[in-house]
Amino acid sequence: MKLRHEYKIFLNYSDYLTVRSRLRAVIQHDNHVDETGEYKIRSLYFDNIYNKALYEKISGVSKREKFRIRCYNDNYDFIKLEKKSKINGMCNKVSETVTKEEVRCIINGDIDWMLDSKRPLVSELYTKMKTEQLRPKVIVDYNREPFVYPAGNVRITLDRNVRTSINSIDMLDPDVPTVLAEGRTIILEVKYDNYKPTMISDIVMVQDRLISAFSKYVAGRKFG
Repeated sequence: MKLRHEYKIFLNYSDYLTVRSRLRAVIQHDNHVDETGEYKIRSLYFDNIYNKALYEKISGVSKREKFRIRCYNDNYDFIKLEKKSKINGMCNKVSETVTKEEVRCIINGDIDWMLDSKRPLVSELYTKMKTEQLRPKVIVDYNREPFVYPAGNVRITLDRNVRTSINSIDMLDPDVPTVLAEGRTIILEVKYDNYKPTMISDIVMVQDRLISAFSKYVAGRKFG
């Protein structure tokens, strides 16, 4: 399992404008942004009846995992099933492509087809839905501006407008009602492999801002 470093920092709007200006001046966006330099992300997160993933995150359990289904810009022709793992502060993510029809089945509780899947992550989710009662819990939407820097395989993102669904898990409905989950806060997130170039540290440095344990999933569960 390949592990990466990851940390997050809360930014106010003034911080956001400063950091974004620095990033845009010297670092490229990734290849999937639109003309605004952003894209929209929608994730459907899973948890069990005891809210294991939620409470492990809140409690800071050193080894944990969570499953989600993710799409971009309300495009249901490209959807990913993902498992994100955290081990002693390091992170790993694995993913598989799933179809809109498969996602609809999962939302509706029709999962028997997953048993015979040739995709390991789909089979793993099936096992945990059967043995641990893992189920879709909440939708989280947000806008992301992503930057990439080859040295150190660095990825920097600015996430804003974090919204969550209320009493709906239908991520395939582009008009599902959502509410603001985290006010006007912007989240700066930095991921890298074995080292982080000094230039990157200088660009993202913000006075009097501490590293945060913010979780969009936890924020999304405030309303249910």
